[in-house]
Amino acid sequence: MGFELSPDEIEAFRAELARLREEHRDLDSAIDALERVGAVNQIQVQRLKKRKLYLRDRIAQIEDALTPDIIA
Repeated sequence: MGFELSPDEIEAFRAELARLREEHRDLDSAIDALERVGAVNQIQVQRLKKRKLYLRDRIAQIEDALTPDIIA
């Protein structure tokens, strides 16, 4: 037996999901731009990639919370 989210919680999750997806896309662009530049700061690129992985994991958590459990 699971729990149900309130409409306010669902809306908050959806807003956070949209923000996280946008930040994830922005990081993609930033990483690509840095890698195209000749003098790449590898530490900065690693930090951005680590943040991008965190965002991907958080997006997956929120999507799981928003997806109702289906009992087969």
